[in-house]
Amino acid sequence: MEKRGKLFVISGPSGAGKSTLIDEALKGLQGFVKSVSVTTRPMRKNEVEGDKYVFITNKEFKKLIEEDRLLEYASYCDYQYGTPKDFVEKEMTEGKNVILEIEVQGAAQVKNKIGDAYMIFINTPSMQILKERLNKRNTESSDDIEKRLKTAGEELNYQKYYDCIIVNNDYNEALLNLKHILKTQK
Repeated sequence: MEKRGKLFVISGPSGAGKSTLIDEALKGLQGFVKSVSVTTRPMRKNEVEGDKYVFITNKEFKKLIEEDRLLEYASYCDYQYGTPKDFVEKEMTEGKNVILEIEVQGAAQVKNKIGDAYMIFINTPSMQILKERLNKRNTESSDDIEKRLKTAGEELNYQKYYDCIIVNNDYNEALLNLKHILKTQK
């Protein structure tokens, strides 16, 4: 029988570089797959349906909750986000290590359900750098950026519950650290 895969949960403030680091780390790692979340937020320019998110209505999201088809779900900056349970279970049963890129509310739910999930928090060296990164990516309004910064301040309180923290000050160093952690903890 094939060995069951491990679950990795990666969280951190919006703009910390989680997606970029995960996508780049996955290019060089065998046996890993990233889960695609569902969300009720509108698609941003340059996003592709099904790549990082499946965009659904509030009604569809509520139905997934009612049918217990989400491993975790949370509200983040006025939108709903969740992880489809079936995908995660199927991939782990097939021996693949699954990476969830989710916020801290959902991460706590996952840790309660899957105790051996390995928790990684990615952060920036300062809130000022985080603000600069959010402004630079030019995907949110100034109101949305302020909401994300306020949320980021709250998320930092949860770092202590994670197995490791990566500070994305130097991208290449952060990438090497993430790859090392994924390889050694699987």
